[in-house]
Amino acid sequence: MARANPMQPRVQGDGIAPTLGELVGLKSLAGARRPPRHGRHGVTGPALSPLRGRGMDYAESREYVAGDDARHIDWKLTARTGRAHTKMFQAERERLTLVVADTAPDLYFGTRVRFKSVQAARAGAIAAWVAARDGDRIAALRGSMHEPPVPPAAGTRGVLRTLDALVRWYAGPPRDDGGLGMALDHAQRLLRPGSRLVVLADAGSVADLPAQRWPVLAQHHEVILLMLVDPFEVSPPKAVLPLTRGEGLDAARVELDLGSSVVRTRWRERFSAPVASALAQLPARGVRVAALSTADASDAWLPLLGRARPQVA
Repeated sequence: MARANPMQPRVQGDGIAPTLGELVGLKSLAGARRPPRHGRHGVTGPALSPLRGRGMDYAESREYVAGDDARHIDWKLTARTGRAHTKMFQAERERLTLVVADTAPDLYFGTRVRFKSVQAARAGAIAAWVAARDGDRIAALRGSMHEPPVPPAAGTRGVLRTLDALVRWYAGPPRDDGGLGMALDHAQRLLRPGSRLVVLADAGSVADLPAQRWPVLAQHHEVILLMLVDPFEVSPPKAVLPLTRGEGLDAARVELDLGSSVVRTRWRERFSAPVASALAQLPARGVRVAALSTADASDAWLPLLGRARPQVA
């Protein structure tokens, strides 16, 4: 069992702390799955903006008015009607993908393959690469009163800003962590209708939030919640585990009897029950949710992108 200590140096790339090179290398996973996007009438293709402007896709023609660009005159309709008409095109509007990073201390822990914090960084990186693939602007934030959000930007620039933040945030527990609730408060001020919100969180952080937070977010946005879990938390061995509480001279050795039914019940209430509750209840509140184990492939959650949006209860 391993737990992060922010006071000790780490070997990069060992599953304890994410590296920028590791996250950049996940770009290929983002391109492996390309779910169809749907327009206003359910037809497969790029989702169209309701605005009329000077984009690339033709929308309609209307009568010419003074000031219209003569280059866009619809000559066929003008000849047919005897009145000058100009073409209107679908205005381009980039969607925002916002990655919200929970930085609770319980994430900096792992027993299989990597820390939960590293898996969170990897999942967030894939979300950023998917956003760039889909032409979205990308932003990121965590619960902090001091550090501002990563500002929205498109393309590789937006991705690399987000990856750099994920590497910093998940290198060790930030001293100013304000919790997932604070992070979602910041997110609500940044989001616009139609945004995609990807939340990376510990199940305990999710359990601490009031249930009504989620349908408010899901009403106008696509919300994806990835709960980071470790196999040891979900299915602990039936054994007596020697543990150390505290550090240095204050350290004390204790034993945890996971063979005891009472202890296992309390363990399930602490670790397994919040995961099961979120998986059972949040889809009815409009949230696409998955549990992502430290032993899972970091792109295992991508099928969520192809599912129909849950209806908010």
